[in-house]
Amino acid sequence: MGLQFKFNIILAACFVLGLAVSSVLFYQVSRNEAIEQLQSQIDVMRGQALAVRKYTSDEIQPLLADQSAVQFLPQTVPSFSAQTVFRSFRERFPDFFYKEAALNPTNPSDLAKDWEVELIETLRKNPSLDRDVRIRQTPNGPYYTVSYPLTIRNKDCLICHSTPEAAPPSMVALYGNKNGFGWQLNETVGAQIISVPMSIADAKIWRSFGLFLGITSVIFLVLLVLLDVLLHKMVIVPVRAMAKTAEQVSLGDTAAAEYEYQSPDEIGSLSQSFNRMRRSLDSALKMLESS
Repeated sequence: MGLQFKFNIILAACFVLGLAVSSVLFYQVSRNEAIEQLQSQIDVMRGQALAVRKYTSDEIQPLLADQSAVQFLPQTVPSFSAQTVFRSFRERFPDFFYKEAALNPTNPSDLAKDWEVELIETLRKNPSLDRDVRIRQTPNGPYYTVSYPLTIRNKDCLICHSTPEAAPPSMVALYGNKNGFGWQLNETVGAQIISVPMSIADAKIWRSFGLFLGITSVIFLVLLVLLDVLLHKMVIVPVRAMAKTAEQVSLGDTAAAEYEYQSPDEIGSLSQSFNRMRRSLDSALKMLESS
């Protein structure tokens, strides 16, 4: 096994070890960046939902107040408007999820499911939480899910949700007097739940990871070839020349030419030492022959 081959084996082993460690670190960094991008997408979606809610509350409700007194219009409810707009959004992005789920909603379609109940209860038990973040496993794969508490901060909301008697008769006629009542001020009654598929992040992670492996491997191969060329020229060739000269001398060929390697490095020093040793050996042999 030659010196150059051993060098390549050691270098390859170091590369594999370094690649393994750097791959783990790169994956973690890439995953964190991808999660941050998912969170940014969710922040944008929530911002849009809040904008729709505010527009409905500030513009639509006052505009249709007189008509709502005669016939209850769900379109004047901020939660209804936000979720209706998002349904249109899902026509283009069906994997994205948005819902304003409640434990005791007026509209039955807003009733929290089992996993949504768990999220709401978590927020209710921890009033200091401004959000709950988790990766939720679904039949369609993992989803990055962020839930924001829906807490009653405005006492005007209790007009429709305190008692059936205080609620608009047209609303009670539409939804009944069983659900959506008994809410309290500063009570967390539900959650604004937004989910984005983790497949978006995973695709970006593996794309970046593949690019990282490809670039790193190409750089390693280029460096390996360059180092091999330098090793062959600066080490292997001089050592082979000195080994050949040493073999000739050991077989009694005293006419073998000296090998001169002009360099201030260790190989040059070894060449000079070898030549001095050869001259000393020649002198010793001549002294023995003449005695």
